Amino acid sequence: MNDMLQTAQNTIIKTGKGMGLSQEVIDRLIQPDSIHEFVLQVQMDNGKKKLFSAFRIQHNDNLGPYKGGIRFHQNVSRDEVQALATLMTIKCAVAGLPYGGSKGGIIFNPKEYSEKELERISKEYARAISPIIGPEVDVPAPDVNTNGQIMKWMMDASKQPMATFTGKPVKYGGTLGRTAATGRGGVIILESLILKLKSQITNFKSQINSKSQTGALSVAVQGFGNVGYYFAKIAQERGFTIVAVSDSKGGISQVGAGRDLPVQIDSLDIKKIMECKKEKGEVAGCYCVGGVCDMSKGNKITNAELLELPVDILVPAALENVINKGNMYKIQAKIIIEMANGPISEEAYNYLTEKGVLIVPDVLANSGGVAVSYLEWYQNMKGQTWSEKKVNKKLHEMMHDAFEEIWRTYQKRKTSLKQAAFETAIGRIIKKR
Repeated sequence: MNDMLQTAQNTIIKTGKGMGLSQEVIDRLIQPDSIHEFVLQVQMDNGKKKLFSAFRIQHNDNLGPYKGGIRFHQNVSRDEVQALATLMTIKCAVAGLPYGGSKGGIIFNPKEYSEKELERISKEYARAISPIIGPEVDVPAPDVNTNGQIMKWMMDASKQPMATFTGKPVKYGGTLGRTAATGRGGVIILESLILKLKSQITNFKSQINSKSQTGALSVAVQGFGNVGYYFAKIAQERGFTIVAVSDSKGGISQVGAGRDLPVQIDSLDIKKIMECKKEKGEVAGCYCVGGVCDMSKGNKITNAELLELPVDILVPAALENVINKGNMYKIQAKIIIEMANGPISEEAYNYLTEKGVLIVPDVLANSGGVAVSYLEWYQNMKGQTWSEKKVNKKLHEMMHDAFEEIWRTYQKRKTSLKQAAFETAIGRIIKKR
């Protein structure tokens, strides 16, 4: 059993016992409804046929149709897909959506295949899962290494109605606002949290240790893919000071590793850094502030060093278990927003929580994507097309409401935000049994 699955199940067990649930109910919350394994036979460009192992795991549909992405990655495993399906059940319940959780995956590295081969693999997978999906049964979406184009291929091959897949290109029934939704949702949650803390802490800046020029809180974001980029961009627009960002090859920071932040500091220009990354192929070296990029300035840092910077808010938005036993003692941030799935190991989570670090769990922080997937599904089911402004307004309402519910449980139960999120979710799931 992989770490993510073990952690998810342990959290459900702990929460269920704390709620006084029977072992039978807890076991039912842990075990998936169904596990589907496939062997896909796909013709390659050279005319030879190749076999690919694939999965679709449907965890729980008490609240509604299963919902979950499809990932293409060489490290996909049954345990990982089961863990992600389990977390999707919790995430949908946390967000107040009428969905259960599922997940899919194919074991291969898509970067090693041509576009035509990717299309054939995608369509073969869609034909395999077609009998077990549908707009009121199971609604797939993009995930790691999949996108709107792949959803369009799958929609065509599955012969299912348009509402079966979300994350589609807008011209094929997708929704405006989906691309930035996960990052935007995370910033909405962060702002909701800061408002709560300001109302409770008299001297907020001294408590959070902010040193930025404007009094804005300092933020470091690990991961500059879709989620990390939009989180950083929108957070900067909302007045936060972004002091460091990184991608898989390393990052750029306002401060070197092991040094304190300067008293006066301007935010990195996230939009310009993305332009620079597209040109150079990496974030490292793209030191951009105030609309100007200067490759001779800034500090190149590793992903590991970014996590240990003396910032107010740390945002792991890339891989799982990046904060673990090996580096947990070096984490200086007072707030961590989990934008990646499972970025903190169980041991590190317990240590940091006891130390007083406030951790917003992934099932809440990154639920903006599935929230807007629901809005896409809703528009498809009703034959409607909404403006981006309306989608973003609805997203804000949904994320704010989800946060408020969990915050109430957090304060009432005197527990962690993660425990409060799981308790809220499990309460909703078992209520529908």
